[in-house]
Amino acid sequence: MQNRILKSALLGAYTVVAAGASYGLIPHRTFEDKRTLEQEALISAKINQYTNYVEPAPEQPLDVTEELEHTVRSGESLSSIFSDLNLSREDLHKIVHANATGKQFADVAPGNDVVATLNADGELERLTYAKTPFETLIATRHDDEFDVELLSKKVDYQLASAKATIHASLFEDGTRAGLPEKLILKLADIFAWDIDFALNLREGDQFTVVYEKLFVDGKEFDSGDILSVEFVNQGKVYTAVRFEDNQGNTGYYTPEGNSLRKAFLQTPMDFAKISSHFDLHRKHPILNTIRAHKGVDYSAATGTPIKSTGDGKIIFKGGKNGYGNVVEIEHGQKYSTLYAHLSGFKSGLKTGGSVKQGEVIGYVGSTGLATGPHLHYEFRINGEHVNPLTVKLPHSLPMDATVLAKFKAQTQPLLAQLKQAKGEAQFAQN
Repeated sequence: MQNRILKSALLGAYTVVAAGASYGLIPHRTFEDKRTLEQEALISAKINQYTNYVEPAPEQPLDVTEELEHTVRSGESLSSIFSDLNLSREDLHKIVHANATGKQFADVAPGNDVVATLNADGELERLTYAKTPFETLIATRHDDEFDVELLSKKVDYQLASAKATIHASLFEDGTRAGLPEKLILKLADIFAWDIDFALNLREGDQFTVVYEKLFVDGKEFDSGDILSVEFVNQGKVYTAVRFEDNQGNTGYYTPEGNSLRKAFLQTPMDFAKISSHFDLHRKHPILNTIRAHKGVDYSAATGTPIKSTGDGKIIFKGGKNGYGNVVEIEHGQKYSTLYAHLSGFKSGLKTGGSVKQGEVIGYVGSTGLATGPHLHYEFRINGEHVNPLTVKLPHSLPMDATVLAKFKAQTQPLLAQLKQAKGEAQFAQN
């Protein structure tokens, strides 16, 4: 009975001390009398002695979260990432089907980051995906569903320019001048109808480019479009400006408003070398007999992409004797092209299907009678073989008069920028 009374008394004392301790979290606790502190310590010791009381650990607050970060690897999908992070597949389904924006989560790209924020119960509270340096997808849990939104930062566009003289190749000298790789490829595309970069490039040729640099939060993260460009090839000057028409279609035009896009590209490959010319009396390298070479051979590494030189319909795809793997394309009623010795065809390509100019149709190989990897390219007019390097290619239609006025207004500043860039480069050279 005495022990029970003592225990009650001490528990009552503990209640008072506990209240004092809670209050003591306020800073003035440090000014309390030293003797009072000693008394409280003695009472706490006696409570533990008589009651075996163990003070419980403080509970974790409910807002404690954990962040799981994952950098997307090649071949991964959001589904496989959820499996790796042990996240609910049901939550994944809710996110992707939350709204139209949620479907963008299905297209995660290698190198980008996915961050999953979990609550104290281990449930997914928020999923963040850095889609681009200026776009972020965010899925946030509300009750048992998710809201998905796309947040965008402001992108600043700044003009930049580059000037180079050809000494080695377009790619090497363009890179040396500080032009990004994708813009060098774009430059080749712009003049693909007028300049054969495999055959006609010469040392001393020059180009000047005005293009966009993209910034977010003051940091450069990418390059934009080429706005204006001049290329001097063997003394002939080619100038192009970018223009968007009333239908939202963009293209490159001469300063007079003539489209650079012609019905056919000069070459079916980028940066290839000609290994054999059109020759109706050539000696065949394997058969060792005089046999007409009715096309042009482009030497390139196995697997190099091959592009259709014009819009058209595939009339043959498959093996054909010494040609090996072949694609034949019909361009209207008058023109046709042939691409031979391919190592393989682009996935989904089929006879009867349509292709667009510049679309990849296959890859360089050495199938059929070939001494090494190359593309054999033929061009026919009304069924007759002609030299692809010398044939006069048909042009596209001229610009409408009303559109021409808009074109002049939009492109004059771009041509002025190009002139300024040329002048600055010349001044720096001098």
